[in-house]
Amino acid sequence: MAWRTDQKARKRLENRFFGKRVLFTNRTEWTVAEVVAAYRSQSEVESGFRQMKDPHVVSFSPMHHWTDSKIRVHVFYCVLALAVAHLMRRQAEHAGLHLSVRELLDELGGIQETVLLYHDGGKGRPRAQRMLTETTPTQKQLAELFDIHRYAPTR
Repeated sequence: MAWRTDQKARKRLENRFFGKRVLFTNRTEWTVAEVVAAYRSQSEVESGFRQMKDPHVVSFSPMHHWTDSKIRVHVFYCVLALAVAHLMRRQAEHAGLHLSVRELLDELGGIQETVLLYHDGGKGRPRAQRMLTETTPTQKQLAELFDIHRYAPTR
């Protein structure tokens, strides 16, 4: 068996079809660079959908709902949680912490609060002291960045 490539025909095909994309948009006010940047960020959107299916990030399932309205609410809070997680990752990135969403949530999940109760033997409620467990330097930086002490209950 023998074969050969017609180089002129190949060049015509390459010039006509290969290596080109035609993008359509209704964003007439965007520049060409903005349209191309939006197209290239498609992989980030697809990554977001993968993260919504990941049980260690923002798990979309299991979903124990049967009515349309409850399913819509479930989808809404999953998308909202993913958006918040990405905003937190972006804020951490600006603070010099280069973490993925999954790594960020793992680090934050490792921060725990302990409540110590002191009872002096008399009447009344025991005194409670809240404190965070020992944290890694990354966890400490995240706790300060997101000011998580502010969210701890006072009672």
